[in-house]
Amino acid sequence: MVVGKVYRMKLNMPVKSWTAVFLVLTVLPSGVSTVKDREEDSVRTSRQQHAENGLGGNNTGMSIPGESQNSSTQCRDVMKQKPSKQCWFIKHTKDCEFSDGYINYLQGAFCSFPHSLFPLAVTLYAVWLLYLFVVLGIAASEFFCPNLAAISTSLKLTHNVAGVTFLAFGNGAPDVFSAVAAFADPRTAGLAIGALFGAGVFVTTVVAGSVALVKPFTVASRPFLRDVIFYMAAVFWTFLILYLREIKLGEALGYLGLYVLYVGTVIVSTLIYNQQKNRLQGPIQSSYTEPELPSDSEDATPSIFNGSIRDDETEYQPLLPFTESTCQIFINSINPIDSRKWRRKRWFWRAAKVVQVPLEVVLLLTVPVVDPDKDDHNWKRPLNCLHLLTGPLVCVLTFKSGQYGLLNIEGEFPVWALVLLIGVFLSAISFLTTSNQQPPRLHCAFSLLGFVVSAMWINTAATEVVSILRTFGVVFDLSNTVLGLTLLAWGNSIGDCFSDITMARQGYPRMAMAACFGGIIFNMLFGVGLGCLFQMFNGDSIVKLEPDGLLVWVLAGALGLSLVLSFILVPAQCFHLGRSYGIFLLLFYLVFLLVALLTEFKVIELRGSP
Repeated sequence: MVVGKVYRMKLNMPVKSWTAVFLVLTVLPSGVSTVKDREEDSVRTSRQQHAENGLGGNNTGMSIPGESQNSSTQCRDVMKQKPSKQCWFIKHTKDCEFSDGYINYLQGAFCSFPHSLFPLAVTLYAVWLLYLFVVLGIAASEFFCPNLAAISTSLKLTHNVAGVTFLAFGNGAPDVFSAVAAFADPRTAGLAIGALFGAGVFVTTVVAGSVALVKPFTVASRPFLRDVIFYMAAVFWTFLILYLREIKLGEALGYLGLYVLYVGTVIVSTLIYNQQKNRLQGPIQSSYTEPELPSDSEDATPSIFNGSIRDDETEYQPLLPFTESTCQIFINSINPIDSRKWRRKRWFWRAAKVVQVPLEVVLLLTVPVVDPDKDDHNWKRPLNCLHLLTGPLVCVLTFKSGQYGLLNIEGEFPVWALVLLIGVFLSAISFLTTSNQQPPRLHCAFSLLGFVVSAMWINTAATEVVSILRTFGVVFDLSNTVLGLTLLAWGNSIGDCFSDITMARQGYPRMAMAACFGGIIFNMLFGVGLGCLFQMFNGDSIVKLEPDGLLVWVLAGALGLSLVLSFILVPAQCFHLGRSYGIFLLLFYLVFLLVALLTEFKVIELRGSP
């Protein structure tokens, strides 16, 4: 499992960033084309609907400026208003209040664009959502994960401890930060539940089934049973929380405690396995190396990591010694385009790269990356000295959407200016006391800075993603849960799907299967646990949950059923996963998705429900 996580870190970026483009484009266009028709239908029926709901206190069914909106009025009722009243409704309805993020998407769509250009606004939001998924992918795979790997190396952690802690956090960063951002507002908590449960169903069925289809194999029995049992415990815990409709401090800490128990179980089980292996092998030492056989251990490292990973770098080393100037080092270090790779790639890769370049340049200028595998540990003196200025500045301007960074000290001096002055001082000291060729002794501290700054970038992008998805829920009259289990879950999980399938094709299906369960356990426990703890730190002793009716229970039941079936069927097949089992899992997901959508559109509902 650990090596699977490391390998996913290598593969994840190109897939996770751009496969989200296909997902959004296939889900939203049909909705965009029907916005105008739905508005016209809503206007024609608004008199009757508002009379029933008592909105506005008048018999016209429309909200009149100057009248306060009922606290029970939902923001999605804006589509029932006349176009001329929609902007006023958004500004004066409590449920539509802008909370986190930099952009008020609801006011942008309903107030900044003329009504005739409303579909254009929705389309632009969809494109922006795609780019935010790109931001999540690049920031996590190229900046967040490498710094976490450097930290684990500096701390001299074992592969298992690093895999279930730092590397799991790196691979699950988009999911966890999206959940934390969603839990920050009770109105969007359904997004977090839908995304975490939806991603769980997607990974345990579509990803696991695809791996079995590509490469039938025999799964490692003990790690598989361990991961399934812990994941079932996490799902049952969440199911109980949803039933109680609230999370207290002890319950939130219970999520984190369960993951600590999981980490301890992984470490202990690995130690026991290694002791048994050494006892069976005995003191007999062979003079030749026998080929490795598949085992239940997660420590087996594939040969791809022992080979030449940097063939491109060693192939083009200069024949004569060459020393770059400080200016050349800076220019080369902020250039995200490899000219050799650019010439080899096809036109669509180049087009995607052109879109990514502005983002990558900004991240390179603000996020340091430490690579212990390189001789110089990726020390770029002019750029790293600049990071001491830009990194803290990004943190203070992105924390709480810049609310604290824009405050004035004693009403005169802004906080961001103070951080800027401190950064200039640290940058000057670092530049004057270091050289271009030799990294400083405290270079490992840059990995901590890179970890924090990249986490702030990811959190900022995740907050904007949640805000856009909430806007789509208002526009298309979709619940947060269905948006979470579709767009948000797919966008955060489709990259894992392709990277795990790639691992299976290259001959490591066990690794891919272990990665399926290890990552979602972390996402579930830390996503809910941290999200609720942060909300409690903001002043709420109890986090209230408002499940979106029957759909949440369909989602939780489907995830629980998929885990129970895996727990029963896989041992029944002697832990051999064949193509028939893969087809069964894919069909299971299709049936679940069909039932979920029918429930969302009220085709399936509980008897006696309104």
